[in-house]
Amino acid sequence: MVLSRFWLVIFISAIVFVVFSLFSGDSYTIDHVLNGKKDDPILVSEKFAEELPAFIKDSIKTAPEQTMIVNRDTLNADTTYVFKNTTVKIYSGVQKSDGLLPTCKSTLLDLILPLMAYLAFFCGLMELLIISGASGKLAKALSPVFVKVFPSIPKDHPSISYMTLNFAANFLGLDSAATPFGLKAMESLQEINPDKDKASDAQIMFLCLHASGLTLIATSIIGYRAAANASNPADVMLPCIITSFIGTIAAFLIVGIKQKINFKSASLVIVLMTLIAAIVGLLMYVNHLDLIGKNYFTSNLSALILIGIIAFTLIFSFIHEKKFTEASTTVFESFVVGANNGVKTGVTIFPYVLGMLVAISLFRNSGLFEIISNWIAFIFSNMGVSKEITDALPVALLRPFSSAGSRGFLIDSMNTFGADSLTARLASIFQCSAESTFYVIAVYFGSVNIKNTRYALGTMLIVDLICVITAIFVASWFF
Repeated sequence: MVLSRFWLVIFISAIVFVVFSLFSGDSYTIDHVLNGKKDDPILVSEKFAEELPAFIKDSIKTAPEQTMIVNRDTLNADTTYVFKNTTVKIYSGVQKSDGLLPTCKSTLLDLILPLMAYLAFFCGLMELLIISGASGKLAKALSPVFVKVFPSIPKDHPSISYMTLNFAANFLGLDSAATPFGLKAMESLQEINPDKDKASDAQIMFLCLHASGLTLIATSIIGYRAAANASNPADVMLPCIITSFIGTIAAFLIVGIKQKINFKSASLVIVLMTLIAAIVGLLMYVNHLDLIGKNYFTSNLSALILIGIIAFTLIFSFIHEKKFTEASTTVFESFVVGANNGVKTGVTIFPYVLGMLVAISLFRNSGLFEIISNWIAFIFSNMGVSKEITDALPVALLRPFSSAGSRGFLIDSMNTFGADSLTARLASIFQCSAESTFYVIAVYFGSVNIKNTRYALGTMLIVDLICVITAIFVASWFF
């Protein structure tokens, strides 16, 4: 219910703002909102040639239609003049994201189809884990801990193994594997959900922990920083881990208090201390490596573990091939069945993702997001917050809405301020410290047709805010 209302609010407010801007004269055309593509120039006005200043007319030669004349000496570098018969079209600035219609197309081609491929492969592997009995063994081993965090889940339930694989994939930065594991976990949790239209306590706890984004190896962030020629691309790794860990603890405490979980459980304390010790141990190991060693370690650890999971699944299935025979199938046929289920899941979530991303596209391109972002930055600056921090806030503000959009701001901050600036480093921490809240809500709840998300959205937004505040303090401390 809350998500539906929020979706309507951003959609309607963006439409109203677009129409108001057009008729108030603030916008020359709204075509870019519907049809524009990312990085396209934005048409800001069209004038008759004789209306232009003399120094501009002198720079415009008689030229064929659609010939671009750029005067970089006397104008802003992003201002372009296009001579067309007796008029000149003036473009200034570039579009930050695709318009509504290109977003519809890119959602299918660039997001859903690759996601369906990942779902097909990993759901095929999970089918092997189920039939071979590996998922059952994993669930049985972890039940003593999970029943404390998820008291509504029966002991040894299959969802435990799926959630474990999802958390592990997130922890190692394996986004392509985390989503299929997570969707399988939601599907399994939905089977024991008494109200199929309302999110269960276990589903909310799982999704909030997943969205908190605890990550050990921020592979993509390190890659962006390396491409931007950072002196040490991996120097944001520790701040990212600290920020995401605090976000995860905050999510667990907020949801746990709401669900009246017993935090004094010895098994929970032991697991938490073990997790902290593992993180500290890995950080100490990485810290003693030189630059090349750090790059080598962060580039290969996650990939090696993913290959290990695939190899383990196939070998375990081969060893227990008898179980497949008892189920009147083969290892490969079971993989195909699981892959087919993954494709069906991708088709199911497509409308949910499309609806959310189209609304976000309209909201961004309307100019309303930029105004809100500027006002928040203005308020922070008047509170004494340094400009280096306020310049990174657009990444934090957009991160809950769109990973791709915030990534664009991240790359822009590195290009504008330098990869080793506090702004770029803080933006990197913002980017890797949490998931895209609205995308996660749409995908995970949409996959099982949950209509009432209860307090999940509010909790996830609070955790996002905690991660932003933590990231600012951590970045200021480290850099």
